Amino acid sequence: MSKPDFDDPNLPLSELFAAWPEVASVFFDLRMLCPGCPVAPFHAITDACLEYDLDEDAFRAELTARINNKADEVGKQGSNR
Repeated sequence: MSKPDFDDPNLPLSELFAAWPEVASVFFDLRMLCPGCPVAPFHAITDACLEYDLDEDAFRAELTARINNKADEVGKQGSNR
């Protein structure tokens, strides 16, 4: 199964968390309640940024960094086997 398009402006947060669970910690670090919220299937990153008054570009950069860090960790673990 392929991952959804992270850059899709309509990507529901619930799908974001399902595809990249490691990004939930970015939300929690900012005291955002989006992971587990019943509205997550209906809100996208843009909606969350508007709701929490965040700079969307900076927030997306942090999410991308977390995804890339996780990918790097997985790659390193695979090369150690």
